[in-house]
Amino acid sequence: MKNKIFTHLICCLALIIPGCNNDDAVSPKVAQSEQESMLDKASRQGAGSRNGATQVSGIGFYDPNDACNSSLGGATFAIELTGELQGCHYFFVEEFECSPSGTYREKGTELFVGTYNGEEGSFETTYKFEGKYEGCNDDGSYAGAEIFGRCQHPIVAGSGTGVFEGVTGRLDFKDDIAAGNFPYRGHFQF
Repeated sequence: MKNKIFTHLICCLALIIPGCNNDDAVSPKVAQSEQESMLDKASRQGAGSRNGATQVSGIGFYDPNDACNSSLGGATFAIELTGELQGCHYFFVEEFECSPSGTYREKGTELFVGTYNGEEGSFETTYKFEGKYEGCNDDGSYAGAEIFGRCQHPIVAGSGTGVFEGVTGRLDFKDDIAAGNFPYRGHFQF
């Protein structure tokens, strides 16, 4: 049995070794060119890129003075984003429900209008929010203070304009109850 395995190994090596020579090796110029191409791509994506995606982060705040003029486009409300995304994030609530335990769920669409790296643009998202509140109102809305909350915001393909043209990805918010703001993180593919 051992001789049979040894014989098969020798036959395999006989087939492999003739195919290995330096004629098939990549030239140093080609290897350097490929490496420079990859470095150029990485530098265009920015320091926060990972696997071709650019990481963005910052903090959102309620817009108490309505600087974003949320009623102009029929938005339910708006928050101002700071950080890598600077501008107005409009929310259009489509569905909501609150369970007797105070668990509140909300779905809708959004529109971000603002800047990224100083360049203007916009994009749309869908979103799902889930949070825990002190209670619920009869109409299914939440009642009392928020205990915790988080939401996911996938970008709607093809909705980007300006700097966001062709962008895909997602934003995630996790409410900071103590600070009263909404830190966000996301990964965009341009």
